[in-house]
Amino acid sequence: MSYAITAYPDVKEVYRKLDTLLSLPPVTIRRDALQAYLEKIDTQCPQSKAMITEAKAYIPGGVQHNLAFNYPFPLVIDRAEGPYLYDLDGNRYIDFLQAGGPTVLGSNPPAVLEQVIELLRKSGPVTGLFHEFELKIAKEITRHMPAVEMFRMLGSGTESVMAAIRVARLATKKKCVIKMGGAYHGWSDQMVYSLKIPRSGRFEAHGIPRACVKYTTEAAPNDLASLERRLFLNRFRGGTAAVIVEPVGPESGTRPVDKEHNAEVRRLCDKYGALLIFDEVVTGFRIGLGGAQGYFGVRPDLTIFGKVVAGGYPSAGGVGGRRDLILLMAAGLESGKKRAYVGGTLAANPLSSAAGYFAIQEIERMDACRKAGLAGDRLTTGLNDIIRRLDLPFVAYNQGSICHLETVGGMFITLNYLHILRVLKEIKTRKHAMEEYGAAYMAEGIITLAGSRLYTSIADTDDVIDDALARFERVLDTADRSALKGNHTT
Repeated sequence: MSYAITAYPDVKEVYRKLDTLLSLPPVTIRRDALQAYLEKIDTQCPQSKAMITEAKAYIPGGVQHNLAFNYPFPLVIDRAEGPYLYDLDGNRYIDFLQAGGPTVLGSNPPAVLEQVIELLRKSGPVTGLFHEFELKIAKEITRHMPAVEMFRMLGSGTESVMAAIRVARLATKKKCVIKMGGAYHGWSDQMVYSLKIPRSGRFEAHGIPRACVKYTTEAAPNDLASLERRLFLNRFRGGTAAVIVEPVGPESGTRPVDKEHNAEVRRLCDKYGALLIFDEVVTGFRIGLGGAQGYFGVRPDLTIFGKVVAGGYPSAGGVGGRRDLILLMAAGLESGKKRAYVGGTLAANPLSSAAGYFAIQEIERMDACRKAGLAGDRLTTGLNDIIRRLDLPFVAYNQGSICHLETVGGMFITLNYLHILRVLKEIKTRKHAMEEYGAAYMAEGIITLAGSRLYTSIADTDDVIDDALARFERVLDTADRSALKGNHTT
């Protein structure tokens, strides 16, 4: 089985570079260049701007989900095809957002589209009863994923995390769940804890009672000693039901982990009697058909799936894992045994199940994970060449087709509660600088995730990547180097 990662990043070197980046003042885009980029967006995207302005009267913030937000205003996409997105005004963009990661085949691949259209003609998107593709996609996933003996499809990654934690608590009779600081595992009450930045606790938990995270704790990312301390302490407060991790590191590897890290987490879970949950919402069928668990050679007890199990189509999620654990979510009316209550009327609908089945088959046929990973390698190598030539302190690295470009390091600020106002001000400053880079990329015809994360797909040919690198270089060449005077960048 082939995988997207040809060479695992040198994690210690990545963190060394990130520490250097954080030790310097933020290197922002020159104000004259930024103004020109903002004026270009305003001139070229009037229909997007007008529609978003109208949308704000009907939709909070003007968009329905977080990925859609862009500075200075969100784009309204009219068409998606292969490596490109097209907005209402006809502008074309190289798409490194890839819907947040699921479209390894590129946007709207014809091989999936045509078969989905045929299914819609035959059964429509939903029946409320069983459909053959529910079985087909479950068999397809268990065929590829080493630790998945059974699979229960759900409607989203957030729902799947909720279900997995419920199963873990039922199976172990323990209470606590440990996540890695800064990781995102959906927006359920118990998981809105220490998002994006480690040790931030309930900073984003508005409207959520404190009791909802009573048994949610965190360990420092890529820090096994921190994890073991937490596992030990949890023995005195109900025990640890599960440790949930993104296997490449929090926020899709934004905070990467050592290659041996997951095997050690597995060892600690076994030592303390906790289940290990891999959140493979992004890595499943992107790192490889065997997921990150196949690449690292580590068997989690439960695996979270999201986006890709519907091939980029809506209503995508699920939980896979050990047979005895997944059977605790058995559907239907059963009596005489305790089970984890899991629902979702539209889960595993014919549209989502078929789209996921055909997408996974096409990924296998095209060896898409490996090829998308090679595109990520080419992109990252090119970005590092640009960074070196321009003598900038920026950091670029990748885990196959999951690529990172850190220009300001906004998510790497260390919280210091003794100086919290200063820290919050720095986070705000760096976050806005990151948004400005995102706007500049957009003006140059590139869509990224938050200006710092990029997903490549099989549609990203060498020509597409080389075109993107030329556009990135134009943006990075506008970085205001005056902030670096008297400082070393390497």
